[in-house]
Amino acid sequence: MSTPVLTFFNNKGGVGKTSLIYHLAWMFASLRKRVVVADLDPQANLTAAFLDDEAIERLWEKQQPGSTIFRCVKPLTGVGDIAPPTLQRVGTDLYLLPGDVALSSFEDTLSGEWPASMGDANLYRPMRILTSFWQVMQMAAEKVQADLILVDIGPNLGAINRSVLLATDYVAIPLGADLFSLQGLNNLGPTLRSWKGLWKKRLDNWDFSADMEAHPDFRLPKGNMLPIGYLCQQHGVRLDRPVRAYDKWVQRIPAVYRKAVLQEEPVLGMKQEDDPYCLATIRHYRSLIPLGQENRKPIFNLTSADGAIGSHANAVQDAKKDFKRLAIKIADRIDLRL
Repeated sequence: MSTPVLTFFNNKGGVGKTSLIYHLAWMFASLRKRVVVADLDPQANLTAAFLDDEAIERLWEKQQPGSTIFRCVKPLTGVGDIAPPTLQRVGTDLYLLPGDVALSSFEDTLSGEWPASMGDANLYRPMRILTSFWQVMQMAAEKVQADLILVDIGPNLGAINRSVLLATDYVAIPLGADLFSLQGLNNLGPTLRSWKGLWKKRLDNWDFSADMEAHPDFRLPKGNMLPIGYLCQQHGVRLDRPVRAYDKWVQRIPAVYRKAVLQEEPVLGMKQEDDPYCLATIRHYRSLIPLGQENRKPIFNLTSADGAIGSHANAVQDAKKDFKRLAIKIADRIDLRL
């Protein structure tokens, strides 16, 4: 039995994805679900949210096998095999599989093995490499008996993200209210369907290969990539971007999501705030975010000692309610019992 993998993905950056995953991870842990957070974005911003610079520098400089996601898969670039992951315990029921800026060098390896995985023979090595992220994440989850794996990836449609999505059971899509997010959504739906179909061909090819008989215990991900909904950033009042410009884009999201991602007909007159596929509208929380970063904790755990006083204290409680509501909704979509 594998641990469910939920990946937050949009090929347009700047939509608050990393902060969202960081806070959801802490919220799920507070709800007594054991969580492994996997940072598979080569920029490693999520790792920087959990660990201070000194801790990250030690991880990257020592280059111990299994210390980061890259150190787990690096042996595959030679003649070695996956190194078991070493997790960072960052809180009660919360563990981090750290990211690594060196992960970008694994892109070429994954690209080269993609066509090789459709050959007639010697399939084990290509399939092992292509599913290495899934193998590592499942090892990590098994190590701590995790209930859920949350994954952060970069905003692109490259070979690393393809392999991450092959390892993914569920996909949540964070969006901004702008043309670029909508265009990203238009690209994302067809790409997910294409990757899913191409992976099924590889699974079928594997099932009828001699390699499968030689490696009967080798498990492979299904590559379900089931979309569970989208999250939309709340409008921030800016002089150069009036509310009506925000509304122009945000109210187009329900139709584009249905058509591009789900291949459904748009619902006439459906507004984003009424759309059942909208998991949440994420508030800006304004000055709470830097306060949380300064104190290295989620904003809903800030106290008066951290500087959360007056209106900030009320905003902390609002954030706690918002993220708890979102965690419950996501748990329901992925059949995770709280």
